[in-house]
Amino acid sequence: MYKNVTIKIGSNVLTTNDGVLNEKCIAHLVDQMAYLKSKGVNILLVSSGAVASGRKIVSCHKRTDPVSSRQLWASVGQVKLIQSYSEFFEKHEILCSQVLVTKEDFRDRQHFLNIRNCLETLLEHSILPIINENDVVSVTELMFTDNDELAGLITSMMNSEAMIILSNVDGIYDGSPDDPESKVIPVIESNYSAVNKFITTTKSDLGRGGMINKFGMAKKVAMSGTPVHLVNGSRENILIEILENRPGLVQTYFTPGKKSSTIKKWLAYSEINSKGEVHINEGACKSLLSGKAASLLLIGVTSIKGDFMKGDIIKIIDHEENLLGLGKSQYNSDTASKKIGEKHTKPIIHYDYLYLKSYMDNKSQT
Repeated sequence: MYKNVTIKIGSNVLTTNDGVLNEKCIAHLVDQMAYLKSKGVNILLVSSGAVASGRKIVSCHKRTDPVSSRQLWASVGQVKLIQSYSEFFEKHEILCSQVLVTKEDFRDRQHFLNIRNCLETLLEHSILPIINENDVVSVTELMFTDNDELAGLITSMMNSEAMIILSNVDGIYDGSPDDPESKVIPVIESNYSAVNKFITTTKSDLGRGGMINKFGMAKKVAMSGTPVHLVNGSRENILIEILENRPGLVQTYFTPGKKSSTIKKWLAYSEINSKGEVHINEGACKSLLSGKAASLLLIGVTSIKGDFMKGDIIKIIDHEENLLGLGKSQYNSDTASKKIGEKHTKPIIHYDYLYLKSYMDNKSQT
């Protein structure tokens, strides 16, 4: 049984067909989490549902723009959502807390560590953190893609032993979920990308994300060394079945790859905070993708773009203009530009501060 897990619950799991919070479903999920906590499992809960809840509580004026509407619904709905969780957890004598974050809160290593310290302190005091994006103050351009992305970041930050995504479907299908001939794909290897063709880009009315986002985030987390379970959150005792590894479980399971360091995990979610770009030639690209521990040397750099300082996060762009990865620069942009092509000098990005994306995913998206 896992001892530390991140559980992400989607809006469509927590609400009824007409968008009202499904108190019965929330109560059953809380019962399961309470049981797991009694077995010594630490839980980090990333929960959607605030905007969906608020939408049913208050109507926006016709002149209200989409951003303002979302802020209004999130502000009102978050109170109702947390109140529901709090009441149900209190029945099990469990104290829960609300943690609202924005993408800006993860903009550098110091802020990253500050949030991690907060969550660790809550867990040390047997408090169950309920984490959500602060939609009331989030700037549209800097918002998380959806709470799947936030859950992935929390999973990596806290070194959770597994991430569990509760959706309104049983997993990823080998065809349309509406087709009775389609079947759930039970296992997906962390480096497998061919399943892309099976995934619809359709998004729900209540959430910002879709299955394609869940798949992408599940792969990223799995490739960093953490297993991911994608399951139907409305199934009875689904969380207990996963944690106790009961037979006959219907799910899509993403097998974990090689375990990454916490710094590399942080880099995996740092694209939005990058300050510049380093463009590399084909030889440097092959070296980085060789499977060996290789740093990025200036001899393989073809150009530098952007204005960055030593220690800033920069993007690595390959010879075909694909985003290959991210890294922490050991030079500022001016010095790096002057040293392009030099052999005997320290790397612009050391291996310990280098994160490589799935190269095949990059190729398939161009």
